Amino acid sequence: MSPTRSGFLFAAWLLALVEGTHPSRALSPPRQRAGPEWKAEVPRTWDDDAVKDLEVPLADPAASPRHVPASYYYRMPVRPIYRSYPVYHPDRQPGGYLERLVEKEPEIAFDAARLTTKQDWIEAGAVVFEAPIELVSEGHQLFSAVRNRQWYEDLQIPVTKDGVLPFVHWVVREKGRVELGISSCAMCHTRVMPDGTALKGAQGNFPDDRSFAWETRIAAARAADEAEFVAEARAEFGRPYLAPWVPHDHNAKTQRMTVAELATALEAIPPGVCARQGSSIFYPPRIPDLIGVQDRGYLDASGLVRHRSIGDLMRYAALNQGLDSLSEYAGYRPVGELPDPESESRYSDDQLYALALYVYSLEPPPNPNSKSALAARGEAVFLASGCGGCHTPPLYTNNRLTPASGFVVPDEHLRRFDVLEVSVGTDPHLTRFTRRGTGYYKVPSLQGVWYRGPFGHNGVVATLEDWFDARRIDDDYVPTGFRGVEGVGEPVSAGGHEFGLELSAPDKQALIAFLKTL
Repeated sequence: MSPTRSGFLFAAWLLALVEGTHPSRALSPPRQRAGPEWKAEVPRTWDDDAVKDLEVPLADPAASPRHVPASYYYRMPVRPIYRSYPVYHPDRQPGGYLERLVEKEPEIAFDAARLTTKQDWIEAGAVVFEAPIELVSEGHQLFSAVRNRQWYEDLQIPVTKDGVLPFVHWVVREKGRVELGISSCAMCHTRVMPDGTALKGAQGNFPDDRSFAWETRIAAARAADEAEFVAEARAEFGRPYLAPWVPHDHNAKTQRMTVAELATALEAIPPGVCARQGSSIFYPPRIPDLIGVQDRGYLDASGLVRHRSIGDLMRYAALNQGLDSLSEYAGYRPVGELPDPESESRYSDDQLYALALYVYSLEPPPNPNSKSALAARGEAVFLASGCGGCHTPPLYTNNRLTPASGFVVPDEHLRRFDVLEVSVGTDPHLTRFTRRGTGYYKVPSLQGVWYRGPFGHNGVVATLEDWFDARRIDDDYVPTGFRGVEGVGEPVSAGGHEFGLELSAPDKQALIAFLKTL
């Protein structure tokens, strides 16, 4: 729901440039209890009235997006979902595996007419969650990369205990041809845990941007026309990120950078953080954890999308599967001229409803951290320090927005949105100077922090221990998570949020022990 601009998606473009093809554009989702009378009530995804107030205005409200109308959206063809198959590490792939896939007949994997119970719909939503939006074929760098031992070693690609690469899949759309499916929700929202299990919906740990950099360097070396390649690379870095109305838009720097500099900037982005469309390679957001999202009032780190119903989550998924690239921001449209809707694709309302039900059904894994005496003392520290004012139990968030440093809250927002008038001095770049920027950050939930990381809206610190390091707010602090590239963009700040930094070392230890039980 991620997903997120995917490095795999951009690498598909790179190979299109080198090899003369052009894959279609794409990206990347209140818990309901099943009862005996449950019946699917599928809302209309792209409802013009609901879309009008779906989003919090941008920091510059004049640049707030004008999305395509329902009349355009429903002329886009529905994307069929074919059965997909696991991708294995080359050392763990069963003998003759790909040869057997070549012989398989294509199978449609989603058919709403066959869904009768809520559990049917949830299981179908799991299929949508895994379903790729882009497919690349034999001869493309991506297709080769997942079978290349060096790719896994160089980028430290995590695989499950069974040797499966759970972020991508093989797909058979016609007998005799196997394609690599990429850019699914699962690509950004799957985390391989230390025990080798794949946790669906979590903050992912696939090194997406680093993979894109790896593939970019190879494609650049193979390009027949270096000047053309550089020009096209700059255009591809511009379209997803530019915000021309922002004074001194730092994303514009990409239009002067070399391919090596662009790759270096991507290599600085750690797993768990992703330069998704509408953000920036200089100010990438951390990937959100979707487990528990049914209890969140706002979506995106900047609280861009309001979450009032399952229909809003469906709309959010549609936007992040590429629909927002068709929107207009102060006269700027990321794709350029609005294309014929027949040339685009979308998921059906049934598919998005199933996806949302699946995401709502996700549960955290068993927590190995016990409610020890140390954790109990940490809970007392949490309450005595006033942490519950913003991270209010039992959700451990108050579901409100807090203004970033330098943003002046309009009076109207105090009436319309759940805004705290207090800023904790959070670095403003992502939320004031990008297309996802509202001027706010949502108060994050602390549930599940034991399996998440890196932390901060931009993944600036790697661990909770780093978060409570008093040196974090110092001007010369070197972030342990995302730290950017020296001389490119603005310096990455780990400041803001000083709460807890003044605690004694034993109290910090106890507080962290408590947080890890949530």
